[in-house]
Amino acid sequence: GEYVGVVGPNGGGKSTLVRLLNGLLRPDSGRAHVSGHDPATEPFEVRRHLGVLFQNPDNGLVAPFVEDDVAFGLENLGVPRQEMRERVTAAIRAVGLEGYERREPHTLSGGEKQRVALAGLLAVEPEILVLDEPTSMLDATGRREVLGRLGALRAEKTVLHVTHHLEELMNADRILVLNGGELVADESPHRLFSDAGLLRENRLVLPVVPRLALELGLPATLGTPEDLAAAIFARAGAR
Repeated sequence: GEYVGVVGPNGGGKSTLVRLLNGLLRPDSGRAHVSGHDPATEPFEVRRHLGVLFQNPDNGLVAPFVEDDVAFGLENLGVPRQEMRERVTAAIRAVGLEGYERREPHTLSGGEKQRVALAGLLAVEPEILVLDEPTSMLDATGRREVLGRLGALRAEKTVLHVTHHLEELMNADRILVLNGGELVADESPHRLFSDAGLLRENRLVLPVVPRLALELGLPATLGTPEDLAAAIFARAGAR
C-alpha cells in the first residue's frame, strides 16, 4: 500500500475530496472513481473497497457493545455468521483491543473509541482507508494510540490521511497539498517541509522539531525531540 497525506488551508478542498470519494457529494464536473466504481452511482460497491474514519468517533459507534459495533458493517454486507466472527476477532486484535469485546463504547476513552471505529472499517477489509482528521478530537494519548495503529497498516492498505497536523505525516510516502479546490503540490514530506514558500502560500505551519532541524541543517523529517537529539549527537560524533 501507499500512505498519502492530504493537507491545505481551511476551505482548500480536503473535506470535499473525502465526500466525493465516499459518495456523499456529486462532482460539479468530471468524475470520481474508486477501484473502477463511481461513488455517486455505486456507493455500496465503493464501500466494499473504501472505508472512511471520521473526526468524531462517537458518530460512528452505533451498537451496545464493542464487538457488535465492529460487526455492524459486516451485517449490512450480509457476511455469513462464522466468517463475521472471524473477521471481528481479527479486526479487534489488529487495533489492540482484545478483551474489550463486551465493553460498552460509551465507557471508553476517545482514543479507544476511535480504535473501535477503525476496527469496524478493517473488518470490512477495504483496500483503501480514508482518514478524515482522525485525531482532531483526541488528547495526546489518544492521538498516539490511533497513529500507532494506523502506521502499522501501511504495508497492507492504501491510506489517504487528511490532517491539519503536518507532524502526523512525517513518514508518509507523499503529501498532496490542496488549495482553492486544486492540487497545488504532490511532494515527499522532506521536500514539502523544506519548501518555506510553498508552506507559507498554503498557510501550512511546520512543527517545532522539523523547523529546528532545518535551522540546524538536518533533515526536516525528524519528528520527535529524541530524533533531533540523536541526529545532533550523531553529527557531533562524526566530526
